[in-house]
Amino acid sequence: MKELSTAHPSKVREYIRRNEWRKPTSGLANGFTQANLVILRKELAFEFLLFCQRNPKPCPVIDVTEPGSPIPQLVAPDADLRTDLPKYRIYRNGELVEEVDHIVSYWEDDMVAFLLGCSFTFEKALLDNGIPVRHIECGSNVPMYKTNIPCVKAGRFEGPMVVSMRPIPEKDVVRAVQVTSRFPAVHGAPIHIGNPESIGIRDLQKPDFGAPVPINDGEVPVFWACGVTPQAVAMQVKPELMITHAPGHMFITNLREEQFGVL
Repeated sequence: MKELSTAHPSKVREYIRRNEWRKPTSGLANGFTQANLVILRKELAFEFLLFCQRNPKPCPVIDVTEPGSPIPQLVAPDADLRTDLPKYRIYRNGELVEEVDHIVSYWEDDMVAFLLGCSFTFEKALLDNGIPVRHIECGSNVPMYKTNIPCVKAGRFEGPMVVSMRPIPEKDVVRAVQVTSRFPAVHGAPIHIGNPESIGIRDLQKPDFGAPVPINDGEVPVFWACGVTPQAVAMQVKPELMITHAPGHMFITNLREEQFGVL
């Protein structure tokens, strides 16, 4: 893990391509932007792009591939989105039917891939400011929850916003907001701080995606919009086929996080 935390993204993607890394990518290739993945057939691509445009907090678009091409030309032209993520999810008619380690056999000539900004990108900035990131400490996936916050509908796409949660010491909450607000292209500032029930989360120890993490005395749960939102939308909209990353198993781009930061 230590070697990969400071490695260039192309090196990390090599490990992933050879099936030598099948775990969440938080903490890998520190300083480089990570991304969520959504793949749809061309017939749905415009509607999904409109959905992202109307919901930039959970779905900030950083690249869209040409129809039929698995190469993200803007963010990693040496990569292949069919093989370079640790784990993928296959949804058919809104049902999760399979998790796989590559999607070569699922790829079709009219598919369009979307890369959406990921909050893993700003975690190094939190750590650099002395703010702990619990799921990295625990070596686990970040906890993610469906909320009662509706996304703005676009065409057939609608559904609830998903959030990721990080426990933050009370004394550091303001600083955490300041730090992450500098990264609007990767979800930016939190959307909610404190009481989870007010956004429809009943039990923080039972996340809808990812793994639970302990919340210590003197810490506050802080919630960021999450790029897993399209998976919750897929469950509601039920497209015939949607391929995504498995939660926490992101695509690592060649772009440094500073390119998405605002001073």
